[in-house]
Amino acid sequence: MAPPPRTSAAGVLSLLSESDPVVQEHALKSLNTLVPQFWAEISEFIAPIEELFESAKFHKNAKELAALVLSKVFYYLGQYDEGLSFALRAGKAFQAETSREGAEEYVETIVSKAIDKYIELKRLEEDGIVSEKMDSRLQHIIEDIFTRCIADGEHRQALGIALESARLDIVTRIFELTKDTQLLSYVIDRVLDSGFKLAYRDKVLHHVIPLFPAPTAQSPHIYSLTRLHVTLSSPSLTLSFLTSLISDSSTQAAEQHLLAYQIAFDLVEGGTQDYIETIRLGLPDGDRDSQKEAYTKLRQILSGEETIRLYLDFLIRNNHTDELILKNSKEALDGRSSIYHTALTLQNAFMHCGTASDVFLRENLDWLGRASNWGKFSVTASLGVINKGNTWEAMKLLGPYLPNATGENGSGPYSEGGALYALGLINSGRGKDVIGYLREKLKEATSEVVQHGAALGLGVAGMAGGNADAYEDLRSTLFTDSAIAGEASGYAMGLVMLGTGSERCVDEMLQYARETQHEKIIRGLAMGVAFIYYGRQEEADNVIAKLLADKDSILRYGGVYTLALAYAGTADNGAVKKLLHIAVSDTSDDVRRAAVTSLAFLLFKNPNQVPRLVQLLSESYNPHVRCGATLALGLACAGTGSQDAIGLLEPMTKDPVDFVRQGALIALSMILLQQTEAGSPSVAPTRASFAKITVDKHEDPMARFGAAVAQGFIDAGGRNITISLQSRAGSKNMSAIIGMALFCQFWYWYPLALCASLAFEPTAIIGLTETLQTPAFEFVSNAKPSLFAYPSPTKPPTKEVVQRVETAVLSTTAKAKQREKEKEKAKAAEEGVAMDEDEKPPVKSEEKKDDDVAMKLDDAESSPSTSKPAEGDAATIANGSTSTTKPAASRKRESSSEKLPNLSRVTPAQLVHISFPSECRFQPVRAVSVLVSASNQGSSTSKKTPQRYANGGGILMLVDKTPNEPIEWIAPKHSVGSVEVQQDGVGAMPPGGDLMAWSAEEAQPPPAFEYKFESDV
Repeated sequence: MAPPPRTSAAGVLSLLSESDPVVQEHALKSLNTLVPQFWAEISEFIAPIEELFESAKFHKNAKELAALVLSKVFYYLGQYDEGLSFALRAGKAFQAETSREGAEEYVETIVSKAIDKYIELKRLEEDGIVSEKMDSRLQHIIEDIFTRCIADGEHRQALGIALESARLDIVTRIFELTKDTQLLSYVIDRVLDSGFKLAYRDKVLHHVIPLFPAPTAQSPHIYSLTRLHVTLSSPSLTLSFLTSLISDSSTQAAEQHLLAYQIAFDLVEGGTQDYIETIRLGLPDGDRDSQKEAYTKLRQILSGEETIRLYLDFLIRNNHTDELILKNSKEALDGRSSIYHTALTLQNAFMHCGTASDVFLRENLDWLGRASNWGKFSVTASLGVINKGNTWEAMKLLGPYLPNATGENGSGPYSEGGALYALGLINSGRGKDVIGYLREKLKEATSEVVQHGAALGLGVAGMAGGNADAYEDLRSTLFTDSAIAGEASGYAMGLVMLGTGSERCVDEMLQYARETQHEKIIRGLAMGVAFIYYGRQEEADNVIAKLLADKDSILRYGGVYTLALAYAGTADNGAVKKLLHIAVSDTSDDVRRAAVTSLAFLLFKNPNQVPRLVQLLSESYNPHVRCGATLALGLACAGTGSQDAIGLLEPMTKDPVDFVRQGALIALSMILLQQTEAGSPSVAPTRASFAKITVDKHEDPMARFGAAVAQGFIDAGGRNITISLQSRAGSKNMSAIIGMALFCQFWYWYPLALCASLAFEPTAIIGLTETLQTPAFEFVSNAKPSLFAYPSPTKPPTKEVVQRVETAVLSTTAKAKQREKEKEKAKAAEEGVAMDEDEKPPVKSEEKKDDDVAMKLDDAESSPSTSKPAEGDAATIANGSTSTTKPAASRKRESSSEKLPNLSRVTPAQLVHISFPSECRFQPVRAVSVLVSASNQGSSTSKKTPQRYANGGGILMLVDKTPNEPIEWIAPKHSVGSVEVQQDGVGAMPPGGDLMAWSAEEAQPPPAFEYKFESDV
C-alpha cells in the first residue's frame, strides 16, 4: 500500500531542534528534497538552518548540505543574490545537485546569476573600480563553465561569456585550439554590434588582429579584416597591413597585390576621407619596380577616383529609368504649386541619381521655368544628385549657375546657392578639391541664400574631414545671426567635425543655441551637436542628459538624435529604453516623432526586431508617433522587402492624417527597393498605389508629395541603387546614416531631402584586373531570371476603339412589319400581282427565329457590359481569333539560372546566388558573399536573405587564370574629362551652357556646291 502524500514539512523541521548532529543532518537531507514543495514553510526556519551551517560541531559535508538548503529556499523566495552566495558555499553538494533530476531550473538560474556576478565584478575591475574581492569559488565555477563549453564544442557560448567578462585569454585559447577564423569574426561582430564601451572595444579589436592569419585569395576573413580596420581607423595599423601584402616576395605575390587592391577598394567605401587620405600619403615608394607600380595603383585607388569612376560608368550604362512615370507625375502635379514642384524635383533627382542624365529637365523647360525662389534653389541643387560622383566635370556642369568672380550678371541668388549645394553633393565625402572653393564663396557671399547653399555644400563635401579652417568660416557665418544662413551653418559645423566628439565645438554651439532667438538656427545647431558625437557612445552621455532635460523642445529634439547617432548600429538596450520612454512621455510632438524614428538608427543591423518593437507605436493615438513609426520601419528595413514591416505600413497608407500617409508611402518605397514582383507580392500593388495617389487630385497635397518621392526612391539611380546603412564589409556606413538623418529633416526644410542620395549604394558586380580595367566575362546567377529582373516599363495608355454595335430591332417591331407584309401580300393577290419578295411564303419557324434574334439584340442593348470586349482582348478581336490564351505547348519553361556580364546589376538578395564557375577565366580574389544560397544547397526555390545585407558584391579584383591570352576589354560609357555623356542618344549639357537656354546643337552646313542659274525658268 502506497504511503499517503506528505502535506507538511513540520515533522522534519522539528528534527532541526534535536541536539544530535546525526539527526540534524538527516533532517537536512530530507529538507533538501522537500524544498520545492514546502519552501514557504521551510523559509520560517532560515535562522536555525544558518546556525547549523555556522556550527563548529558540523563536519564539512553537513555544512555544505545546509548551505544548499538555504540556497534553494532563497531561490524560491526570489532573492537570487543570497541564493548564489549560499550555493557557492555549498561546494560539492551544489555540484551533486547539477546532476539530480528535477533540479535543472534551480541550477540554471544559479549558474546564470553566477555568470552575471562574475561579469559585473570583471567589468568593474576593467574600469579600475574594485568594489569587492572576487570569490575564488565563483572563479572556480566560471572556469568549470569555460572548460565544459570548450570540451563540448560550444565555443561561441564560451566566447560570449569571455567577451562580457573581459577574459581575452579565453579568446586566444579557443582560437589556438580550433584555428577557426570564423570564431574571430564572431568576436568582432559581437563587439561591434553590442553596446560595449569604446575603450574596451578597441582593446578587443587590437587583441584579435594578431590572431588572424595572413589573408590569401578567397580567405573567408577578408570582410572581417576590412571591418576591423575601418572601425579602428588607425592609419599606422592599416599602413603596416597593406605594406605587408605588397612586400610579399613569394610565388603568390601577384595575388597578394590584388588582395591589397581589393582591401583598398573596400576601405574607400567604408572609411572617412581623413583616414583614407592619411593612408594614401603614408604609402612608401617601394624598392622593386613591381612594388613601385603596386603602390602607385594603391594611391590611385585610395584617392577614391577609381571607385567613383566605376560606379558612375555602371549607373550610366545600366540606366533603366522609366521616363513615362516622370511624365505622368508632371502632368498630374501642378507646377505652379511649390510643394508639387518640389515633389517632382525630388522624384526626378532620385530616379536619375548618378546617371548624369538631365533629359527630363531639358525636355520640360516650361515646367522648369515655373520654379521660383527656393524652388529654383532645389532644382539647381538636384543637379548635384543627378551628377553625383561626376567630380571631374562638376565645375563645368554647374558653371552657368555658380557665382562668378565679378558678382554681376549672375543666375540669381537662389540658383547660385543651389549650385554651391549641388557642388557639395557631387563631391560628398570626397570633397578635398572643392573645399577651398566653397570656403571662398562662403566668405564672399553677401546674400544669405548663397551663404545657405555654400554652407550646406561645404558641410557635405567636407564631411568628417575635421577641417578646422572650414569650421571657423562656418562659425563666422553663424555669428551673423541670419536665420537662413545660420541654420545651414549649424548643420555644416556638425558635418565638418563629424564623429570627432570635440567638447570645445559642442560648448560653442550649445552656448549660441541658447542665446539666439531663431528656431532655425537652434535646430541646425542641435543636429550639428548630434553629428559631432556620431559613434562616440558613452562619451556623449553627459551632453545627451543635458539636452534631454532642457526646457527647449528643439534642444530635446537634438538630444534624441545625439543619442541615436552616438549609439548607431549598437542596439544598446539602455539607448532603446530611453527612446521608447521619450516616445510616450515627452510633451513635444516633434520630439516624440524623432524618438520613434531614431530607433531605426540603433537597430538597422537587426531589422527583424523593428516591426515588433514599433507595432504598438504604429497604433498610437498621436499621429506624430505613427509618422515616426513609418520612418523607423522604412530606414531599418530598407531594401529587405520585410513582409512584417509591409504588413504594418499598408494600413497606414489609408491613415486619416495626411503626413502619416506620406511617411507610410515613403517607407514602403524604401523597403521595396530592388525588390521584384516575382520575389515580393507587394511590389505591383504598391507601385500602382503610388501612381494612383500621385495623379489623384482629391488626395491631400502631403500624401501626393509622399507618393511622388516614393516613386523616386523605389526607382532610384535608374533602378540600380539601394539604401544601406551598413557597408559591404558589415561596418556602419557613416555617409548613409548621416544622409538619412538629414533626409528626416525634410519635415522642416525640403532641400535637405536631397541628402538621401548620401545613402544610395549601387548594386553592382564590377570585376577588375590588376591593371584596374574591366574585362569582358560572364558569371552565373543560380536563380530564375524573373526573380531579380528589372521591372517592366510602364505602358502608355491605349485609346479604346469604339466598335459599332448593330442596331437592335424589337420583337414588337418585327411582328408589325410581318403583319404589314401579310396585308400587302393579300392586297396583291386580289389584284393578281405577285410580289417578288413573297414568292416563298414565310415559315413559322422562321418567324420564331426572327423573334429570337430580335430578343437577343434586345438583351445586348439592355446589357451593354456583355457587348463590350474584355480588357486585353482587343488584339485578339483584331486578329479574328476568339482564343484569349496561348496553347500550353507554346509556353517556354524559364531557366533556373542565367549568365550575367561584367558591370551587371546584382541586387543584395541576389548576391547569395552568384557564383564564378571553375571554368571561368577570371576568379574573384575575395568571396562574392559570405552567405550560402538556398539554390546552392539543392533547393529550387529562392529564399529571402536571412541578413539585412548579404555582404559582398561591389568592386571585385580578379585573378586571371590564363594571363598570356588576349583580353577583351569593356570600353567605358563615360570618359573622364568630357562633359558629353551619351545616354539613350541624348547628350548632356555642354560646358558653359545654361539649362534654361540650352537647345539642340546647330546642324552642320551642307557641303560647297555651284548653283546653275541657267536652269532657272
